[in-house]
Amino acid sequence: MLPLNQQVLRTDLAGMPLEWVDYRTAARLYFLDQVAYDCGDTLFHLRGGINVATRRRSRLRIHSIIATLGLHQALNRLQDHYVPPLCNRTLFQRDNHICLYCGGRFPSRQLSRDHVRPSSLGGRDHWTNLVTACVRCNNFKAGRTPEAAGMELLAVPFTPTHAEYVYLMGRGVLADQMEFLRAHFPRSSPLRERTAARPGA
Repeated sequence: MLPLNQQVLRTDLAGMPLEWVDYRTAARLYFLDQVAYDCGDTLFHLRGGINVATRRRSRLRIHSIIATLGLHQALNRLQDHYVPPLCNRTLFQRDNHICLYCGGRFPSRQLSRDHVRPSSLGGRDHWTNLVTACVRCNNFKAGRTPEAAGMELLAVPFTPTHAEYVYLMGRGVLADQMEFLRAHFPRSSPLRERTAARPGA
């Protein structure tokens, strides 16, 4: 049985991933007839009250992926110039909780955000200039470039597309949701191989 905090993937009418919603929000969208179609596995069976006229109890099945009607604020995130908001959680997720200097995998509390080109040298707070680093490597690198510190980056930092960002924001992504999201990743996405090897990662 799935926990009640299991997330539902909401998409637009064309099937473009928009965001994660909880089962209450999904139920409200069903009730308001905003769900055009659903797919994936059934996550929840909700039972409501008994209709006085028909004496039938209302039932609602909530699927793992729901496509919703109408215009959404999230649609502007699908434009080419869109850059998703940056926070440590999604940065660490992008880099798979691996320090991109020493290659070690660490829990979040032992990781930090490192500017490849330091802020003191004009480096920007941008996805392509930020990598996950363990506290030890970040302290060693300090205010230097990797070259000046004699360190080598293990991967090139990249800006996630909106579909990749939705994946990075997910918690407990299910196999059917992962397959759906991967179909929207660019072919060159570094996340493709990782998510194929470990669905739901």
